[in-house]
Amino acid sequence: MNNSLTDVAGFLVGHAAVPGPNALSGTTVVLAPPGGAVAAVAVRGGGPGTRETDALDPRNVVERIDAVVLTGGSAYGLDAAAGVMAWLEEQQRGVRVGPEPHQVVPVVPAACLFDLGRGGDWRARPDAAVGRAAVEAAASAGSDVAEGNVGAGTGAVVGGLKGGVGTASVTLTSGATVAALAVVNAVGSPIDPHNGALYGEYGYVTDHQLPSPERHLAARARLDAVRTGMPPLNTTLAVVATDARLTRPQAQKLAGTSHDGLARAIRPVHLMHDGDTIFALATGSHDSGPDSPDSPDSPDGPGRPGRTDRALGPEELNHILAAGADVVARAIVRGVRAAVSVEGPGGTFPSYGDLYGS
Repeated sequence: MNNSLTDVAGFLVGHAAVPGPNALSGTTVVLAPPGGAVAAVAVRGGGPGTRETDALDPRNVVERIDAVVLTGGSAYGLDAAAGVMAWLEEQQRGVRVGPEPHQVVPVVPAACLFDLGRGGDWRARPDAAVGRAAVEAAASAGSDVAEGNVGAGTGAVVGGLKGGVGTASVTLTSGATVAALAVVNAVGSPIDPHNGALYGEYGYVTDHQLPSPERHLAARARLDAVRTGMPPLNTTLAVVATDARLTRPQAQKLAGTSHDGLARAIRPVHLMHDGDTIFALATGSHDSGPDSPDSPDSPDGPGRPGRTDRALGPEELNHILAAGADVVARAIVRGVRAAVSVEGPGGTFPSYGDLYGS
């Protein structure tokens, strides 16, 4: 276990940054295993920027997706998904729409966050080439997932602090794994203004681990001094993945309840200038029930596909729903702690580590 999204077998993560001077933006791609993953989405912010999210509605035809794109660049950055689609088409991955293997249409849902101009260059934002670089990085990646100022987190800011990418995972007593990757970029703050603690760490730290009052006052003064007058246009994005066998409605429920983790770690959330969006992905590779493809009791026999619509029992599903919120909160904390300070023509964004220490 690497405490990352890739602990769910089959998923890979790749990052790419916008090249050039005064650029502070990028794209992160979560690549599903061959055959894709069941997917759903929950959008709770008032200012979202998304692509292909309607396809994930359980009432619609798409059963599985092959990749999810999280990108900077506001709505302009959604162009990154085109580069991911082109790469998937070359791999002959997507919804088959013709008799030939190459006749596919990849379904690549995407969501963007606002980071325009944070590096100094308003036009430095992800395009199809950056998206392709991110998916190629995912395809060649191992299980380690870079955190902090990478990919879609390159220009992320949260409550005036430098934000970034974070990831976390947990294995439940059932053996199922639930993991999250978050890009922390919000109008709200991850810090309790009374003591400097990270909201998402409450319940994990003791009073003597909190910042000293003197350090907290100094940190607040420094943060107030560098805050800009730019409008607070942001968005926190996340992907929650599991190897449990979820139906599409169950995946949609997981996407929704995982927003509880966002609310634990950032306050306030889901504002009119946020576009908070969480995707839920499920491979179904972990299944010990009688309808497992490898079970001799499968209605279609050993090694056959069996039924793919068997729902989890409510108790096991509840554990997965609770774990989704937990790993999102932890991923947000890790993204904040992994970020490093940035100072440039687009602004000064100190990191939590610089202000408060480790």
